[in-house]
Amino acid sequence: MADNDSRAGIRYTTPDILDFVHRTHVPHDAALAQAFAVPEGIPAIQVGPSDGRLIYVLLRLARASKAVEVGTLVGYSAIHMARGLAPGGRLWSIEYEPRHAELARENLAAAGLSDRVTVLVGTALDILPTLVKEGPFDAVFIDADKVNYDRYGMWALENLRPGGLVIGDNAYLFGELMDDSDDARAMRAFHELVADTCDSVCAPTPDGLGVGIKR
Repeated sequence: MADNDSRAGIRYTTPDILDFVHRTHVPHDAALAQAFAVPEGIPAIQVGPSDGRLIYVLLRLARASKAVEVGTLVGYSAIHMARGLAPGGRLWSIEYEPRHAELARENLAAAGLSDRVTVLVGTALDILPTLVKEGPFDAVFIDADKVNYDRYGMWALENLRPGGLVIGDNAYLFGELMDDSDDARAMRAFHELVADTCDSVCAPTPDGLGVGIKR
């Protein structure tokens, strides 16, 4: 019945419901609030509060101690990830825009997490090979340029330990997943790669969160 209702376009969430669950399950402390409120001139494309908390919970469940993030923006998801790591854990986060990376470092410092997060500036495809020596990793979170999602996913699966997590945001590609575009083809290839090599699911977050456990 629920599936039929869903296909009929009935929605069970409202702004009031979302506000309640965010306040209940993901209350923002000062550090998260600062990182979530991106400054003017920077795109507000960070993950939502519940998405960030879900990533935190997944890292806790995986007992992750070494993780990589592709796409830092200003550090909101990095705070969730770093807090989800085991004691002594380490996160390497890659950001293309130097200004974004600068703000992320400030936000991570305000959260008291500078000692466990390294923000690297540059093109992810150039930086990822330099991190291989730090692996194998327990988790890789991808939230960057969509046209390279399949390549990021391939790197993740080559450098995760068995049982490690690969997580990809915007897995529905803003409703354009089935389009005939380079971004859509790369995202579909990411889905197929994760499904072929992991126990996986695409969680129905607002724009889809692909999650795989490497076999």
